Order: sequence, then C-alpha cells, then structure tokens
Amino acid sequence: MQQNHKPTLKLRRLGIDTYKEPVIYIREDSYICEAEGFEAQTRIRVSIKNNHQTIIATLNTVQSNLLELDEVSLSEYAWELLGAKEGDEVQLVHPEPLNSLSDIRGKIYGRPFTRKGITEIVKDIAAGRFSDIHVASFLTSCAGDRLNEEEISLLTEAMVDVGERIVWPCGNGLVVDKHCVGGLPGNRTTLIVVPIVAAFGLTIPKTSSRAITSSAGTADTMETLAPVDLSFQEMQNVVAQEKGCIVWGGSVSLSPADDVMIRVERAIDLDSEGQLVASVLSKKIAAGSKYVVIDMPIGPTAKVRTLEKANKLKNYMEDVGKQLGICVYVVFTDGTQPIGRGMGPALEAKDVLAILQRQKDAPLDLRDRALMLAGHVLEFSPDIKKGAGQKVAAQILDSGQAWEKFQRICEAQGGMRTPPTAQYRHDYLSGRTGEVVSIDNRRIARVAKLAGAPTAKAAGVVLHTPIGTKVQNKQPLFTIHAESKGELDYVLAFIEADGSIVEVQ
Repeated sequence: MQQNHKPTLKLRRLGIDTYKEPVIYIREDSYICEAEGFEAQTRIRVSIKNNHQTIIATLNTVQSNLLELDEVSLSEYAWELLGAKEGDEVQLVHPEPLNSLSDIRGKIYGRPFTRKGITEIVKDIAAGRFSDIHVASFLTSCAGDRLNEEEISLLTEAMVDVGERIVWPCGNGLVVDKHCVGGLPGNRTTLIVVPIVAAFGLTIPKTSSRAITSSAGTADTMETLAPVDLSFQEMQNVVAQEKGCIVWGGSVSLSPADDVMIRVERAIDLDSEGQLVASVLSKKIAAGSKYVVIDMPIGPTAKVRTLEKANKLKNYMEDVGKQLGICVYVVFTDGTQPIGRGMGPALEAKDVLAILQRQKDAPLDLRDRALMLAGHVLEFSPDIKKGAGQKVAAQILDSGQAWEKFQRICEAQGGMRTPPTAQYRHDYLSGRTGEVVSIDNRRIARVAKLAGAPTAKAAGVVLHTPIGTKVQNKQPLFTIHAESKGELDYVLAFIEADGSIVEVQ
C-alpha cells in the first residue's frame, strides 16, 4: 500500500480566543503556504494525522517568530472542535466546495429555501465549515422579513437537529420554560421565576445565554451565585434532583449553530424577525420544553421598538411553536426603562437576592414582573385556574419556598457563592431640578459595559431614579461601579462626551 506523504506541521497552543470562529495560524513564509498557495483568509481543512476528525478553519498568517516554520496554531474554539492536543501533527489541504452556498445565492435572488437546503446550511454552520463571511451572507439573505413562516419552521427544526436534544422522563410532569427576547437592562426575572416554578413542582430546565453586547446575560448573573458551566449529564442530574436549573446553554450544546449566527448577526447589526424566532424556539425545543412563556419588552430603546413588530413576532412565535409541538404564550411588557436597580452581573444578582430573601428595600418593579411571568408559567398546570397563577407565585415567594429552592438549585449546580463588590464607585448627578422623563436603555447598558461588565463581575450601574422620579439639582441619578480606576475613568470620559442617558425635565 502506498504511504500517505502529505506534509504535516506540529500544533502549538497560543491560547487565542475567537469565540465561535475556527481560525488557524501559520507562518507566512512556511513552506506549506508556498506549496499550497495558502494566504490570509484562505479556508483550510485541518485534520490530525492518523485521525478521522477534521475541521475547516480560516487562515491568519503570522509575520514574526511567534511560531516556528514547522509549527501551526489554532484558536481555542478550533482546538475544541478538533479535539487536538499540544504537539499533535496536523495535515492541511484545501476543502471541498460547499454546495450549501448555492442555496444561499438562490435565496438572495428570491428562491425560497427548501428543507434540504436549509438543513445543509445549518449543518455546515454548526460544523464550522462556514467562514464568518458565509454566515453573514446567510443572515443577510434572511433579513428584512425575507423568511416566510414555513422557512422559519424549517430553520428552527434544522437548528434543533444539529445539537443535543433532551428528552425528560414522563415522571417529571410538565416541562416548562420562560424567555425574554432581550434589550432591557436589569431584567433578570429568570432567577426568580425558576425557583418559584420548581418549588411548585413543574420541571423548568433553564438554559441561558451569556452577554455578547449587553452588560450581563442571565448566565453571567447566575455565575456570581453558582457554577453555570455544567455538562449535559450534570444539568440532567440537577433537574432530576430539584426540578429546575439555571445553566449556560453553550456548555450543553443546545442549538450550537445559533451561537455562531448570533455572534455574526450582532457584529453586522442585523435584526431579523425570522432568525430571532428560530433562535429562541430551537433552544427551548432542544431543552425539552413543551410550554414556554415569552417576555417581549416593547420600547423606543428596547430590542422590540413598536407594537407592530411585537405582534408580528408574537404570531411567528406562537404559530411556529404550534407546528413544532410546543405551546408558546407571548406576554407584552413595558420596555421603556431598565428593570430593577442593578445592571451588571453582581449588581443584578443582588437585586435577585433582595427579592428572594424578601428584603424590605427589594426593587418592586423586578419583583412584580417576575411574579407576573411566573404566574403565566404556573397556569400551564391543570391545577391552576386561568388568572390565579400570579397569586400562587406570590405565595411561594412570600413563604420563603422560592428562596429555599433557589439555594438548593445553587448547591446542586456546585455550591452557592457571594456576589463580589466593586472597589470604585462614582455618582452621576442630575444637572437640574425636575422629573425623570426618559432613560435610554442602550446607552445606560453601554455605560455598565464600559465600566467592565460582564467580564468584571462586580462592575456595572445602579439606577436610583426610574421614570417619574422627582429629582433635585446635584442629586445622584445612577452610580457607576468599576473594579479598576482605569475602567472608571474610561466610562466617565464616555459620559462626558455623550451624557444624554437619563433625561430630566
């Protein structure tokens, strides 16, 4: 038998994080670049010698001695996909053409997606065979309300099929969930709803996201209170024990193609109704949920800005959910201002603890919204009459059962933690006496992020004056929390250049 004489390079780990993008790094003057015609942005099929596992990665060339001529490196995501180890020998070749790209071109010119076409696209995305440019092309072809209801349903199904899917034992009873479409700082109702619902006895396996462009995702906030990077089996064990969990969805591989698409979608600032519906529902279906409440905040600086768009999304969510075998109930809520006081992982966690522990100064708006949503979830139960769910939810919260259940969930996930506190704080003062008439959700969330959130868990913003508050000149409107002096100075410079965050008239 003829031996395989394909040239190989040795893997060296540099620890470069590209999130969900597989990237390969090679010296520009490497012999393999010259022999194969590889140059920056070339797509390369990478395989470990004598191993059938392969990935496709985008080439970034190195013009220094960071790598030796016979070495190659991968982004952390590519290492994970390939299952590689330091020192492995890898073989590099040009990949075969991607047939699914023709389906994207067809959509751009007005041809509807077929089941086969959209399935192949999602498989290629999940497997890392698409570059960011390919993913952006697909998202663009779907944007501007160009997906019909059938295509949204097909996309949702395909996104479920390429990831893990949980089937809960019948003995667990109703499997329920809640989700917020986002765009509202501080809206951390999940950490209150889950223990209420689980304490009642319904199964609520909550998989949550981390922040990408916001100051905190649910998983970021929960992580200040308990571990969230649970494996698939660990998540199942927690739910079997406590009826509920709050974990990071990325660690259990539910709808993995969605994580890639979200990253590119936000980078190119596209807002596709169809993609949003498929993103939300695919993860709920993959998590095994059969009944889902969707919180849809509506406001001029929220993700959903108009009632017209909200109604369109509501119809898509409910109709596609029905086609795919789950019951979806959409609730329109106020999205004109942040919910609670804190914005940032630890600050939001402290709001949640204040409510669960029934502290007198707990933020009532966050409490009321959480109870309303929990009530709707509880009404999926045949034991709760329509309209009675919120009262039952309040009883579970006020009795201390929700707080007890939350502590047990935290312990089951690896042990409860105390949220950190920032060392540096600065009060932003009102420049006049009057009344707060508006708060820009996007700008105040950006302030929290520039202060260091969500990476710096204690960083963020505490809002003191919601809309309608009467304020005096020089009264604090909000307080910035930062873990370093440099981050605090950075965010203060931003506010000085663009201070139109809280409007007082």
